[in-house]
Amino acid sequence: MEKIQAGSILIADPFLKDPNFLRTVIFLCEHQDEGSFGLVLNRKLEYVIGDLVTDLAGCNFPVYYGGPVQQNTIHFLHRCNGLIAGGQQVTGNIYWGGEFGDVISLLQNNRLSSGDIRLFIGYSGWGDGQLNEEFNQKTWLTTFSSDHLVFGEDANQIWKDALKQLGGKYEQLVHYPIDPQLN
Repeated sequence: MEKIQAGSILIADPFLKDPNFLRTVIFLCEHQDEGSFGLVLNRKLEYVIGDLVTDLAGCNFPVYYGGPVQQNTIHFLHRCNGLIAGGQQVTGNIYWGGEFGDVISLLQNNRLSSGDIRLFIGYSGWGDGQLNEEFNQKTWLTTFSSDHLVFGEDANQIWKDALKQLGGKYEQLVHYPIDPQLN
């Protein structure tokens, strides 16, 4: 495990009962003393970007639940630094945000694939010291980010893959039922 920093992957403890974060994997975009900002990677929504943005009507690009905060906002992670202006490099080849007009144009012209960008509604946020406290309470496990986890095609597999990446005893947790009392 590594320390919490921008670019970290947060893996919800298998026994976390909070419905907002049950078996989620979060890419941490920002982590500072004043607070933290992240996006849930493994909750694909039933609607597509064309349902949300008038200029993209008919576009079937997937959208993910980024978290419970500000559900009326769109955020994105991408690997398109040369195509999308203004993105903030978080780690390696993974950028957060940028000019949404560029995204619209690229999607309209079929120049982006789901392996290039991930779109989110809402985000996950923590106030001053809150994430560190949750980490100390063992609410989250952490690992390093990878393109496979951030842009993985199978949202249902990302939580399991993140645990497997930790190795050892964590690999066994992928088989635990959500509620062990029902086992």
